[in-house]
Amino acid sequence: MSIKQKIFNIIQIGHKEDRVSRAFDILITITILLNISVMILQTYDQLESFFPIFDAISLITIIIFCIEYVLRIWTANYLFPEDSNKKAIFKFLISYDGIVDLLTILPFFFLSGFVAFRILRVIRIFHLFRINGQYDSFNIIFSVLKEKRNQILSSMVIVLILMLASSIGIYYAEHDMQPYVFKNAFSGVWWSVSTLLTVGYGDIYPITTVGRIMAILTAFFGVGVVAIPTGIISAGFVEHYSKMKLLNSFTKDEHIDLLTIHICDGHCWNNLNISEIGTPDHFFPCLVIRNGEAIVPVSDLKIKIGDTVILAAEAYFLHSY
Repeated sequence: MSIKQKIFNIIQIGHKEDRVSRAFDILITITILLNISVMILQTYDQLESFFPIFDAISLITIIIFCIEYVLRIWTANYLFPEDSNKKAIFKFLISYDGIVDLLTILPFFFLSGFVAFRILRVIRIFHLFRINGQYDSFNIIFSVLKEKRNQILSSMVIVLILMLASSIGIYYAEHDMQPYVFKNAFSGVWWSVSTLLTVGYGDIYPITTVGRIMAILTAFFGVGVVAIPTGIISAGFVEHYSKMKLLNSFTKDEHIDLLTIHICDGHCWNNLNISEIGTPDHFFPCLVIRNGEAIVPVSDLKIKIGDTVILAAEAYFLHSY
């Protein structure tokens, strides 16, 4: 194994038995938490005497982020083995991790005086998704959002339509009585959002009878509209956990046709996405066991050394599920 590949294995989320990779994961986790903690503490004027120490810690953590960023660019061809080196680097740069890494370190070196670039420092918080990003907790959340994206998008369109309708309606109902509050149709958007989402800040409110009737209707519609995406996501979680429970239970049934594939060093499936592996006819990946944890085999899940991929007979699974 080349040094480059060893470094790639280290900077990727490690197996529990790979001490070097696990140590790197712990180092990055501590670095992220330190960086975010310093960013929060620097907002307190009472701690101004400690700002030099905070700046030093911030500099050290940014240097670690930079080193990690460079190493990930250097080893990008192992992350995307099917692409050329330049294409693999480009795919990493435009990936979620690549963009977050870049926006994390960029404000530290360039234009830090501008508010927009200072706000970009908040991007560092999204590094926390790496801590457990490959396992059941985050994996199921992302899977549910991906599977239900069309339904969620449709519910957001409904919210947008109601928001526009109520903002235009409240303008015509209140403009004559409150010309400085409801100056135009867009000025009612703030009121519309706070009412639809049942927040009701009270800084903008109707005083006419028609406007108050509209506010009542908007609030009622808001309760139902907010419940739609909540129900969709909740149903998605129930489906996923039901599927996981079924998969875990039927793997113990000796009457079910299963194929168990252990991924070792040099296996042709290593470092491939679930969607890229070739399976026997009428079989499909139903479960991935990694470090004793069951993972839903979503299409973009990457197979790693040490994984156990369980293939189930397609006809039986459909009949059982």
